[in-house]
Amino acid sequence: MTRSVYFFGNGSADGTRDMKTILGGKGANLAEMTNLGVPVPPGFTIAAHRCVSYLADGLVDEAFREEVTRALERLEEVSGKRFGDASNPLLVSVRSGASVSMPGMMETILNLGLNDETVEGLAKASGNPRFAYDSYRRFLQMYADVVLGVPIAKFEQLLGSKRVTNGVTTDSELSADALRALVHEYQQLIRFTTGHEFPMDPQVQLWGAIEAVWNSWTLKKAVDYRRVNSIPHTLGTGVNIVSMVFGNMGEDSGTGVAFTRDPSTGERRFYGEFLVNAQGEDVVAGIRTPLHIDDMETMLPAAYTALMATQDRLEKHFRDMQDIEFTVERGTLYLLQTRTGKRTTAAALRIALDMVDEGLISQREAVLRMQPNQLDQLLHPVISSDVRATALAVGLPASPGAASGIVVFDPDVAERRHAAGEQVILVREETTPEDFHGIVAARAVLTARGGMTSHAAVVARGMGKCAIVGCTALEISHEQRSMRIGEHVINEGDWITLDGGTGRVFAGDLPTQPSEVMRVNNGALSAADAPTYRGFAKLMGWADEDRRLRVRANADTPRDARVARNFGAEGIGLCRTEHMFFEGERITAMREMIVARDLGGRRRALEKLLPMQRADFEGIFQAMDGFPVTIRLLDPPLHEFLPHGGEESTMLAQSLGLTRPELARIVAALHETNPMLGHRGCRLGIVYPEITEMQARAIFEAAVRAHRRGIDVRPEIMVPLVSDVSELRHQREIIERAADQVMGVMGERVPYLIGTMIELPRAALTAGEIATEADFFSFGTNDLTQTTFGLSRDDAGRFLPHYIDKGILAEDPFQVLDRKGVGKLISWAVRDGRATRADLKVGICGEHGGEPQSVAFCHEVGFDYVSCSPYRVPVARLAAAHAALA
Repeated sequence: MTRSVYFFGNGSADGTRDMKTILGGKGANLAEMTNLGVPVPPGFTIAAHRCVSYLADGLVDEAFREEVTRALERLEEVSGKRFGDASNPLLVSVRSGASVSMPGMMETILNLGLNDETVEGLAKASGNPRFAYDSYRRFLQMYADVVLGVPIAKFEQLLGSKRVTNGVTTDSELSADALRALVHEYQQLIRFTTGHEFPMDPQVQLWGAIEAVWNSWTLKKAVDYRRVNSIPHTLGTGVNIVSMVFGNMGEDSGTGVAFTRDPSTGERRFYGEFLVNAQGEDVVAGIRTPLHIDDMETMLPAAYTALMATQDRLEKHFRDMQDIEFTVERGTLYLLQTRTGKRTTAAALRIALDMVDEGLISQREAVLRMQPNQLDQLLHPVISSDVRATALAVGLPASPGAASGIVVFDPDVAERRHAAGEQVILVREETTPEDFHGIVAARAVLTARGGMTSHAAVVARGMGKCAIVGCTALEISHEQRSMRIGEHVINEGDWITLDGGTGRVFAGDLPTQPSEVMRVNNGALSAADAPTYRGFAKLMGWADEDRRLRVRANADTPRDARVARNFGAEGIGLCRTEHMFFEGERITAMREMIVARDLGGRRRALEKLLPMQRADFEGIFQAMDGFPVTIRLLDPPLHEFLPHGGEESTMLAQSLGLTRPELARIVAALHETNPMLGHRGCRLGIVYPEITEMQARAIFEAAVRAHRRGIDVRPEIMVPLVSDVSELRHQREIIERAADQVMGVMGERVPYLIGTMIELPRAALTAGEIATEADFFSFGTNDLTQTTFGLSRDDAGRFLPHYIDKGILAEDPFQVLDRKGVGKLISWAVRDGRATRADLKVGICGEHGGEPQSVAFCHEVGFDYVSCSPYRVPVARLAAAHAALA
């Protein structure tokens, strides 16, 4: 039989801190503290696998019940008390504890074992009837809420009334008689609400509490917490049954929560709060205003001295900042919990660096302590810390940061009002490439539809803009130029604030502040005046020492390239040339090319575009001096560049000498049933080779010009959406011919590579053949995931959350790379490609390139580099170091 119960007490324990997967974090640390000789009340832990089996079948077998009974008997022996004994009762707490800390997400019950008889025994044994009935009323309230489903607000109403009728302001001022009367009122409330008497049998109470803790694993708040923090739903929770010690026995008793360092700043100072004559929930629930931990030194001096020694010992033993819960019973200190403390990213950074200086951890441990995704908090603006506001709605936090602005519903309006000096937030049902100029103008983007890798999400992340997508509470009325969120109507021109880190939408203009790291990056602050930036730079330097993977950025403009380089990018892994066509006279020339009636007309339009592209490329080469720049040829379907009715269509028809019906026929002819699988990518270059020729000329002319200015230029030209080697061969011939012509005329040569983006399953399966024509592979995992799963990433956001909630998929495959399917295709492609060409360079440029789990996969498969949005470069650098150190 698999063991289910682990005891701790009297200085020894059946477990250790290394058994978190079995005992949960709380149980493992209680065992560890017991073995260390830290004063911990005795108890036992029920292993987490029991939670998993119970939630699967709802059964509790007799062998397990007997195991719990034996542990309870052992606890009685150690404590000298008896469970359910009327004269000397043993009372216990029943608390959850998963292997990964989930503060406040699951349930706790204190003082279990009290009933109408044992409360009298507790009163006599303690000599304090007030304490006994205070403990009883707490137990009734917690048990009825957690186990019986009686709303806690009803108990609070009775408690509040009792304070009023007794003329007191705090619970601790209620007399024994008042509490005794309150207990009877609580029992009547339970009887009225449930139709049953409160269970007086301690054994019934115990098993009701155990099952309630197991069931709390499935509470919505717990499920949501696990989903947001990528905690597996299959872990289950341990149950910790511990002898009660009481902080509510009088003025020589108390309870508190403390951190061995400041969790907000990371400063090395003991930080916490406590209350005299209270139990644990009083501190965390805000029932009473707690005292600063320093006040404990004068109020409970002996316990404070013991606490200071213990916290120092625990931090040195666990070699990390600890979050401690403690109780003082009649002057004696007891530790109820220690765990790795939650902290802000700035605090995490400072603590890691300080602990290296203190000799507690190594540089490599410091690198591993910082979670890559935490770094987002250091890079993006945040809502000012002193703001208190209630969110109107919550969507998917697609791109971190915070931004305020006036609501606009049209990208043209966004561009116009931005040009007039206004701060705007673009609100759309969803965005398309046609909205790009509006996104450029906006401070942030909010959409009603779309997932974490929708167009709005991808573009906003790439530009470092705050974005919230899939905010289904939005009801947009373009006719009325307004949106509704519940009862709130927000008109165009009204102010809203977005918190892209949490997905929350607020009304009004809430103050934000740029991060210190960003101000240094942008030159607005000196590094000498920025301690957080200096710590960030030091940690990044350590990470770079350990990683093997190179990190590039997806950048489409010289400005994005400079931002990426300042963040440590070692090149550009994806320059999307289509994003260069959506502004001003560029879009006009692009449209001229698309609607041209013959080859001559297309070439004339392309000649207008060539110098624009050349200038952009030259600026990017300059920003990336000495590093490779991968430029993807035109990828999206041509219809995305055309207007679809309205005044813009009329103006375009006039400028091209066409009638509206003629233009409409051209647009209709370009319509595709499924454009993402239609005439796009290399298929455009095959039907219109002059497009490939123009883009290649622009690249090589820019490269030679930059090289003449002393810039180390390393262009890599990427052909998109190849599914057969013959497609790549056709495009390669055009590119090489353009290179020979340009460099021959300009009298100077620069080295270059030609490769392809692997984004179709057939390309992955025929990678050995494709490698005969490719100098490099770059995996476009956005489309490779779409085509492998048969999912549209923009539409999947409507139902994929249900897949995650129901456990059908462990992760959203558009956020975390799917190893079993997409990953297998990638592995095959890398293996077969390098079998053909041993020096084949391999990278990734999809959104997964900045996601830590996906970066780890790229390391394992043997990629040369990952590429991600500029603001994800530090995340990818740290993730690559984690992958190497793992």
